Amino acid sequence: MTNYDKSPEILIRSTNDGAWQGYEEITQAILKAITNKGRTILTIECYPGVDYEELVKSFINPLNPDHIVHSDELTSTYEEIQQLIEQNLTDDRVFGVKSHHELKDFFNQQQLEKARDEINRKNGLIVVYGVGAQLVHEPDLLVYADLTRWEIQRRFSQERMPNWKADNNDEDILKKYKRGYFVEWRIADKHKKKLFHNIDFLLDTNVKATPKMVTGENFLEGMKKVTKQPFRLVPYFAPGVWGGQWMKEKFELDPSEDNYAWSFDGVPEENSVQLTYGDVKLSIPSMNVVFMHPRELLGERVHARFGDEFPIRFDFLDTMGGQNLSLQVHPLTEYIQDKFGMHYTQDESYYMLDAKENAKVYLGLKNNVDKEEMLQDLYTANNGGKAFPDEKYINQYPAKKHDHFLIPAGTIHCSGTDSMVLEISATPYIFTFKLWDWGRLGLDGLPRPVHLEHGKEVIQWDRDTTWVEENLINQIETIHTGDGWTEERTGLHEREFIETRRHWFSKKVHHTTGSSVNVLNLVEGEEAIIESPDHLFEPFVVHYAETFIIPQSVPEYTIRPYGAAEGKTLATIKASVRT
Repeated sequence: MTNYDKSPEILIRSTNDGAWQGYEEITQAILKAITNKGRTILTIECYPGVDYEELVKSFINPLNPDHIVHSDELTSTYEEIQQLIEQNLTDDRVFGVKSHHELKDFFNQQQLEKARDEINRKNGLIVVYGVGAQLVHEPDLLVYADLTRWEIQRRFSQERMPNWKADNNDEDILKKYKRGYFVEWRIADKHKKKLFHNIDFLLDTNVKATPKMVTGENFLEGMKKVTKQPFRLVPYFAPGVWGGQWMKEKFELDPSEDNYAWSFDGVPEENSVQLTYGDVKLSIPSMNVVFMHPRELLGERVHARFGDEFPIRFDFLDTMGGQNLSLQVHPLTEYIQDKFGMHYTQDESYYMLDAKENAKVYLGLKNNVDKEEMLQDLYTANNGGKAFPDEKYINQYPAKKHDHFLIPAGTIHCSGTDSMVLEISATPYIFTFKLWDWGRLGLDGLPRPVHLEHGKEVIQWDRDTTWVEENLINQIETIHTGDGWTEERTGLHEREFIETRRHWFSKKVHHTTGSSVNVLNLVEGEEAIIESPDHLFEPFVVHYAETFIIPQSVPEYTIRPYGAAEGKTLATIKASVRT
């Protein structure tokens, strides 16, 4: 067992001033904020996936409004929207094309004008709510009802929630996710970014019937404070057909689950941050921090290259007692740009957090592989014929704890069974082209999607045994040593923009963020403490396997063994953007 914190929080204020929990408190706070007794337009802008039924029943109706407008009723028709985004959705179960639409493109202008005219004729309290509610009329009070992607995905799968403006309750979860990833989250985030400094209240709707709310001022204070100190994201865990048992045991997860395959512990697009205001703990998408303070968080050079995207991703892949991952490859940069409209691709690496004696990594092609013969064997296997003879074509390397395998895009790879992988990668994380999935069905009972047509276009056939062993396996180089510490460069490959450094230490180690945000994980030892030499932030304690982020605005920091780990040798792995 470890002291792994499954619900890390960031203290913003020690009091509840300007923070509320529960609909009764929230309703009273809104009523108090309504100072114009003649006419007040209260707008509740919603992220796609917010529970409208709960919002109306428990929040809007108790306000006793004189008039209610639901913005979703002012959009274009279902058929018109489908036609608008048809090219973004494609016929594929998994992959679409990134949307560049604006939220206003989905609304019927005549309906909007009609709603505005009606509002202008009304007195009293007028409530406008829904996705795009802010487009209907200039608000007197603006509430933003937010929701994290992990909760949206849970509602897709467990509550049969449809996508926004779609009648697809029972649709394949992969297609729901695709519509969210490529279309609705893109347009909602673009709209959200315009509203941050105009929000009067931020409403956290992640937990059913347990909302939290803070003032816009408190929200802005929280976002700014996050970028001035080390912090962790709230991790979440998901089962998978190949999942294992390591995280369940080490992190004391729900024992009733068959397995856990993934943990997103350092993926701002997926994770949330938990901000604490007295007794109120607010969970919001961690991308809000990136959107609001990209320069402070990422650094000037990283922001110049990636904009308000967080380019580094840390996650766990658990196959301990499980199965092999799918044999896969990631697209080259030009391919992901041309086919999917993404800016950069998913280069990655496998850092072995733990491994059993039989653990292995599939990596690269064997020497002198016949391309056409291998592709024919893949087609045969995926069409229900003879299983793909992976041992004929693909290298298998034994893997042990603390090994580091580098995987630039275009390299065939997968983790084998009985491994606990800390995956360090670039962020466009859904672009995995499965080549062979060992003939399995997914947890939904459907064949897992294979993308051989995409994959064959990006496989780098010259990445054979010789090349892989010279370039991708344990490319570890000692950089510096000091009193009680050693710094090693462990990667990544020159084709990858992420650089990783490993520090072994039994005493205090001095770090600088340089020109990039730093993402770290404590890969050895019970716990460590991060401190500011200039006392710019409060000491921050991390535990084994926890991922944490150091904003670039923190110029320097130290890490040393702490608590039960004092006097022992620990290790961190640190990733930054190579500039």
